[in-house]
Amino acid sequence: MRLAPAYLLLALLSLPAHAQESGLAKPNLVLQQIVEGLPSNARQSVRVMTATFKPGDKTVYHTHRFPVTVYVLEGAFTLDLKDRPPLTVRAGEAMVEPPNVAMTGYNPSATEPTRVVIFYVSTPDTPFLDLLHH
Repeated sequence: MRLAPAYLLLALLSLPAHAQESGLAKPNLVLQQIVEGLPSNARQSVRVMTATFKPGDKTVYHTHRFPVTVYVLEGAFTLDLKDRPPLTVRAGEAMVEPPNVAMTGYNPSATEPTRVVIFYVSTPDTPFLDLLHH
């Protein structure tokens, strides 16, 4: 039987304390959030991407069909969501971008780069983003 990565992570997180002390690595929980809009098909596509933003770089104005999780490796990342206050996460933090909300993300620093890891679970063949025009 092959365990899915999420079940493996859950198993590691639920190890008793004595097992964690025996040299086994324990993951550090960065973000736990209930989300709506994940695909419910029998098969999903999992994408893990990286992006580097130079000072002032930003994304196109867009939406996602499913939630997107962003983990910041270096610097800070600000997300401007339509009709919501901007949200900024810094190195070591994560956020979930909601589906079907117009947005743009950017590096707010004038001097430091931002590096992120992006996790996207979708139905197969779904584009990562849908371009919008202001």
